[in-house]
Amino acid sequence: MSEKKIKQRIGIMGGTFNPIHVGHMIIAQNALEDYGLSKIIFIPCAIPPHKDAMPVVDAKHRKEMVLMAIKGSLFFEESDIELDRAGPSYAVDTVRSLYEEYPEAEFFFIIGSDSLKELYLWKKIYSLLPLCKFITYSRPGFSIEELSEDDIFLDEPWPKRLLKDVHRGRHIEISSSDIRYRLAEGLSIKYIVPESVVMYIYEHGLYGCR
Repeated sequence: MSEKKIKQRIGIMGGTFNPIHVGHMIIAQNALEDYGLSKIIFIPCAIPPHKDAMPVVDAKHRKEMVLMAIKGSLFFEESDIELDRAGPSYAVDTVRSLYEEYPEAEFFFIIGSDSLKELYLWKKIYSLLPLCKFITYSRPGFSIEELSEDDIFLDEPWPKRLLKDVHRGRHIEISSSDIRYRLAEGLSIKYIVPESVVMYIYEHGLYGCR
């Protein structure tokens, strides 16, 4: 009698990572433990479809910063799947491509509570939702107790299903936009960005640091 093959449970951590910071790492570690994931794939996007006004450094820098941040981890890895694809980065295309690489896997898409309320804006969201489980971690200043099905502008049964996988994250007041501001103002980003990433940012003069 052959043993039943155990599916890989793979987390997807997508984003601009502009730059990556310890808040990203903490959410990823939470998801890894909460859902017993085999690994988490960090996927820097090429062109963010919903952040047109945001200044984004070159993809090669964002990729290198992700690689530095996850170096040494047995459970985190980086993928160029969106960087190698021309045009804006859409999650539905990414997940479909990942299934080609991992046909037997079960995928868990990790997002923040702000993104949960914007899922209705994502390209082909009703094609994407059945492909993976979305797991949401609350951001600072966001009360999951006040979140209701009416806040998720999707057809049934998705609001109720999505709310079942909303978790209170470890609240640390960190954002990439604040890090960029601090760098432009000559303020320290020590302890909120991995040390190797801090060194890379200053070495390459990113975000107007001085």
